[in-house]
Amino acid sequence: MERSDVVILGAGAAGLMAGIEAGRRGRSVTVLDHARNPGEKIRISGGGRCNFTNRLLTRQNAPERFLSRNPRFALSALSRYTPADFIARVEGAGIAWHEKHLGQLFCDGKATQIVQMLVEDLRASGGRLQLETSIESLRRVGEGFVVETSAGPLAAEAVIVATGGKSIPKMGATGLGYEIAKSFDIEIVETRPALVPFTFAEQDLARTAPLAGLARAARVSHGKTRFDEDLLFTHRGLSGPAILQISSYWREGDAITIDLMPEGDIAALLAAQRSEAGKQALHNALARHVPEKLAQFVVAEAGLTGRLADQSNKALARLAEQMHRWQVRPVGSEGYRTAEVTLGGVATDELDAKTMEARRVPGLYFIGEVVDVTGWLGGYNFQWAWASGWAAGQAA
Repeated sequence: MERSDVVILGAGAAGLMAGIEAGRRGRSVTVLDHARNPGEKIRISGGGRCNFTNRLLTRQNAPERFLSRNPRFALSALSRYTPADFIARVEGAGIAWHEKHLGQLFCDGKATQIVQMLVEDLRASGGRLQLETSIESLRRVGEGFVVETSAGPLAAEAVIVATGGKSIPKMGATGLGYEIAKSFDIEIVETRPALVPFTFAEQDLARTAPLAGLARAARVSHGKTRFDEDLLFTHRGLSGPAILQISSYWREGDAITIDLMPEGDIAALLAAQRSEAGKQALHNALARHVPEKLAQFVVAEAGLTGRLADQSNKALARLAEQMHRWQVRPVGSEGYRTAEVTLGGVATDELDAKTMEARRVPGLYFIGEVVDVTGWLGGYNFQWAWASGWAAGQAA
């Protein structure tokens, strides 16, 4: 039977990182994956340019930017392996990058540069990458483990589970990591799609269908949580960064509130227009400030007709309510098919925050998306993958 000091299940961001770090410590490492190529979610991320970290992540803001039953769990790993650490690694590999808004960092070139960097670092550390190998089961044998694979059994002193979540199954995502955890009686926090577009009921779609394809800066709120980013109307509901962000906080049956014009008070602007544009139809007057289709939609939703001059202050207040506090109750989401990440996962109570080792199963580690740690959109989830992988690689 083949043997490795450390076997890593999953050749994604977290798994490759863990393999590199364990290998650099002199451990013999095998990274297994059923896919044909490593790092497939890295390859498709950020429109093919990989939003590989977020420069604005700090120890102070991390608890609010990561969702978990214990939002402070991630602090240990994130504090010891920071965005600056990964930026230094990227620059050391000669990969050019740029910053977009809100601290998001992307490759100037293709995301495959990040994959290539990680694979080369793994090989340089002595690690072995074994692809197109299905993982059938994991069991404890004495002080170590045996991984049953389609290529035969593999013995290991330590196993790191980096199989990801259920998001984007067409990329090969499965629930394997959760099944492994359950087989060792490790608790799983309920999983659900996150960073995912919303879908509308048919009656709501009938009203918003003319807006499909329209993108707009908006403020989207759910309870006390809000995001000021772009929103996109789709043929099925709503998408765009603001919607993906709020989707992690939303639950079925909940309403969200959308300000379609956060940059101004539409009632005051229209009241000021009455004297010189009073003869204009209300939707035409409104179209001076927002796209025409959106103006028509908001006026119809407010139940108003006629000229601007005919509108009372009360009517304009009703229009403003529709514009600035549009209440939306999605019927659902696009699900794991398009979700960028999976919310929930291996309960953090079960893991050591410093090493990511299962408290009750020495030698077994869980890292990355399979853990109940989910970041905001914008590079946070990759930084968690790098940090948690780094932490496990120092210990396994």
